[in-house]
Amino acid sequence: MKAAVLRSLGEPPRFEDVPEPVPGEGWEPVRVTACPLTNLDRVLAAGTHFALPRELPAICGSLAAGERADGAPVLFRSPGGTMAERALTRPELCTPIPEGVDPDLVAAVQNPGVSTWAALEWRAGLSPGERVLVLGATGVAGRIAVQLARRLGAGRVVAAGRDPGVLASLPALGADATIRLDRPGAELREAFRAEGPFDVVLDYLWGPPTEAFISTLGHTDMRLRSSRVRLVQIGTMAGAEVALPAEILRSSGLEVVGFGTGNAPPAGELARCLSGLTALLAEGALDVPVGRVPLSRVEEVWNLDQKGVRTLLIP
Repeated sequence: MKAAVLRSLGEPPRFEDVPEPVPGEGWEPVRVTACPLTNLDRVLAAGTHFALPRELPAICGSLAAGERADGAPVLFRSPGGTMAERALTRPELCTPIPEGVDPDLVAAVQNPGVSTWAALEWRAGLSPGERVLVLGATGVAGRIAVQLARRLGAGRVVAAGRDPGVLASLPALGADATIRLDRPGAELREAFRAEGPFDVVLDYLWGPPTEAFISTLGHTDMRLRSSRVRLVQIGTMAGAEVALPAEILRSSGLEVVGFGTGNAPPAGELARCLSGLTALLAEGALDVPVGRVPLSRVEEVWNLDQKGVRTLLIP
């Protein structure tokens, strides 16, 4: 069978022949129908994520939509890789996809959608009426974050990103205002001040944009401050480090927490978030652009800028 095979860290995987997976006790084969290409897949393959592949060569991907032997559609995980025509999984790693819901969309939404929902409710403790800033709103996860923040009761949602085309589409999805990040530092800080204050910040960027936002919390005008600013750090698309002045921590309500594999909520909470996302998809209430690409083109599309579109690899 064919699969996306990673042979060297830092290089994109290649479309190659691999042996058919042989199920052992407790494992079952699944025919893969759609596998999302995520930023996590890229950083794992690049060797810049703490959860490196155990050994190479390895089949990329950990999550996909597929069909069991009886034809039932499922969202499933596989430690042996999912960017292939077939993969192995276990019953406890499968989630049935309800009738009437497009399996491709479930595969596209699961990773960014579940993490965003849990970050808003479980990690940030979003309350109805609170003000939310999404740093990195023009990516797939950020686009979902704007919609979920509104659905979960945010009183005001501000979307910040670099792609002007995607930013222009976000007011229709629930953003009350947008901020372009490709501007000089002083202008960016003033934009954050003008649209704030904020109670919750979902940060997919880190680096200079986050640093610019944090610097505004030391402003002397108390009207621009929130009593608590819960900044949830999720991604590092703009940089791995920020300067965090001690004075900001002492003189503002800033609370910085991370959200990732090392501090994820219990499995039951994640299942609840996925159920909520599936319900929104069934209603047609979640806008997630997808680009379906043959798995054979994996090397070609691996490092392309998705511009807010989730790439799905189709075997």
